[in-house]
Amino acid sequence: MPLPVITVEQMRQWEKATWETGQTEAEVIRRVGLEVARHSLKLTRPGDLLLILAGKGHNGDDARAAREHLVERRVDLLEVGDPEKESDRLEALLSLKPALVIDGLFGIGLSRPLSSPWVRFIDRINRAGLKVLALDVPSGLDASKGTSQGAAVEASVTLTVGAPKLGMFSGEATNFVGRLEVARDVGLAPSIQKSELQWTLPSDFESYPPSRVAQGHKGTYGHLSIIAGSLGYHGAAVLTARGAQRAQPGLVTLYTQEPVYHPVAAQLQAVMVSPWRSDLRPGENRTAILIGPGLASPDVPREIQKLVEQVWRDFPGPVVIDASALAWIPPGEVSAPAVRVMTPHPGEAARLLQTHSKEVQADRITALRELSYRFGHCWVVLKGHQTLIGRSHGEIYVNPSGNPHLAQGGSGDVLSGYLAGLLAQPPLQRDALTALRYGVWQHGATADLLQHEQCNWVVEDLCSRLGQVRARAE
Repeated sequence: MPLPVITVEQMRQWEKATWETGQTEAEVIRRVGLEVARHSLKLTRPGDLLLILAGKGHNGDDARAAREHLVERRVDLLEVGDPEKESDRLEALLSLKPALVIDGLFGIGLSRPLSSPWVRFIDRINRAGLKVLALDVPSGLDASKGTSQGAAVEASVTLTVGAPKLGMFSGEATNFVGRLEVARDVGLAPSIQKSELQWTLPSDFESYPPSRVAQGHKGTYGHLSIIAGSLGYHGAAVLTARGAQRAQPGLVTLYTQEPVYHPVAAQLQAVMVSPWRSDLRPGENRTAILIGPGLASPDVPREIQKLVEQVWRDFPGPVVIDASALAWIPPGEVSAPAVRVMTPHPGEAARLLQTHSKEVQADRITALRELSYRFGHCWVVLKGHQTLIGRSHGEIYVNPSGNPHLAQGGSGDVLSGYLAGLLAQPPLQRDALTALRYGVWQHGATADLLQHEQCNWVVEDLCSRLGQVRARAE
């Protein structure tokens, strides 16, 4: 089950409910320490030097509790009560270039601006350019508002306790949180907290996609039409088709602009490729349609824009719109009750909302809701760090997987193809939200796998490995 993204006040209520069960703070601190150590060991190698920065509160207690479990590592501990008195010691320890700094200075209780000595102390940590694991929240970040209290630790990874905190998802917070992980098994009472924002867990997909029936055939798993690719952008069509294939629909037909037909067709085997003609009916006998990748050439026919308007309103199956075709989606209600999906990045979302990407990033939840409302209450996959999946009402899901190396041309084309390939399959159409969440998670998890194996992977590698990551409970 996904985790609710909660407020600081909800976290306090959760802790209070835990103590009322008889659970002790000391036991929770011990278990948090174990989780900090487990994550620290994953981020380092035997023999590495680790530096623990421990403040006076429970955040510092959690960090200190990790020390005895950091096996085969050299560990320095700096107790920080007065940052001015400890600045020289910090300088000396940072000069040793530890492989990991564990930030346990301040927790979620910080709600006032930091003093000048603390600002200088945190700035010095950031200037060192070292890998940092922040405990619960990067020190100096307001976990309620997502704003810096004068300075905040720029973490590589933040290990938050229990559940993610709402302030970690504001535009400014993303500059400090880094990759967000959750320490769940720390002895807290079962949570009854509610939230519109839900944190996806890999274990949500342990039995997904479901096993295929033995008597299934190509028709059982649908036929996807893709309209993609134009002069100068033929690679997008190829990547989209390959992404769709990795989802394993029964059939895929790609319609591309005639000037790029030959280079596109030459790179695909199982995909049926046809040059686009205005008299084609790409929705006939199809179970899903994807339009948009690589249609950025000024020579793209006006008929394709009209087609987007038509299929968005009337096609009975799922429709996925991406890239250039996002600008052609008609506002208002759709007549068909079928699934409608748009996949904008922040810049595309800003253009659709007639605002700036900075405003979209500052409040992504509101941006997603407004996009869905304007375009027939469609599903929105708002791409970027911690991609959001949701619509104008109901819960919005935050994707935890992926890394900055997905910022390569073509990775979005692979994603849209993969999502459409999943939604083309009738057995998966009954729960479109799970298909979308799984597709986004798998795309990011594959990038994480590649980054672990090879630091200079390219989008073609993403295509070849997509779908291989198996979800499991952590």
